[in-house]
Amino acid sequence: MDIDWAALGSVFGVSLSATVLLVTLFTLGIVGLSKHEAATERGGSATLARTGAYASFALCAAAVAYGIYLIVS
Repeated sequence: MDIDWAALGSVFGVSLSATVLLVTLFTLGIVGLSKHEAATERGGSATLARTGAYASFALCAAAVAYGIYLIVS
């Protein structure tokens, strides 16, 4: 049996990068929603924070859907 270490390292690197990206997007979404909530409690409006949060969640969902598409097809 022969292991292709370069391919294994490549898969590991892509997996690690994708995981960090998804966690970062989800974290940005949570931070955006908390900033929007804090602004509305003070009587202000933070529509940019809410829009950014929804965009982050949408990108996160799109990445997960693409991953599922790659697995199923």
